[in-house]
Amino acid sequence: MEHIFLTDRGKVRQHNEDSVGVFKNETGILAIVADGMGGHLAGDVASQMTISTFKELWEQAPTINGPSDAEAWLIEKVEEVNKTVYEHSLTNSECQGMGTTIVGVLVTPNFATIGHIGDSRCYLLNNSGFKQVTQDHSLVNELVRSGQISKEDAEHHPRKNVLLRALGTEQTVDLDVRTIELEENDVLLLCSDGLSNKISDETLEHELLQSKDLSHTANHLVQMANDNGGEDNISIIILKKSTNKLGEDPC
Repeated sequence: MEHIFLTDRGKVRQHNEDSVGVFKNETGILAIVADGMGGHLAGDVASQMTISTFKELWEQAPTINGPSDAEAWLIEKVEEVNKTVYEHSLTNSECQGMGTTIVGVLVTPNFATIGHIGDSRCYLLNNSGFKQVTQDHSLVNELVRSGQISKEDAEHHPRKNVLLRALGTEQTVDLDVRTIELEENDVLLLCSDGLSNKISDETLEHELLQSKDLSHTANHLVQMANDNGGEDNISIIILKKSTNKLGEDPC
């Protein structure tokens, strides 16, 4: 599994409250984007705490043998991380109310299990085309889903950034989780809304199809988001299932 990850402060924000991580163990790869929020520097704390805790948990994880194991592991560990972030916010006044979005994928040689909370997204590019795999936990997305506004209206809605779900803001949290099969040359794109708010799905698909160099693609997408305003932090992870040559790690 080829992969690249990148996070950028953007052109407007003074601090980068996004955190990203890609970690390996015997099962495969765990890749996570976290977009922090809440007060001066508290978003940094929430997202960094989330990534560092998941790194430790993945290093200690038992072998995962199938999709049901993967989904159960993600759900259980998200609850643990949520508790850690929430309790830190209660005992540190400067972090009160902090939280983070999260989109993560657990990739093995045979499948990928995707979990998310908030409006950081996962996209899939395969032989069937390009699609968003996750559904934003946001006010505007609920308005779109219920038919109250159009997708076009949502792009410029004054409450576009209002989240209905985040990690670390309450004692418990629900993770949306699903498992998909991955075939050779399939690509997963994980990103914060600093990217998806600035680049259309059509452009994302075009860029992923254009280049075979993941590093170039990631850097170009971040540059495009900055060129389009860069008002938010921008984070991206790209994973591509490549041919397994003799002796190579299948993930």
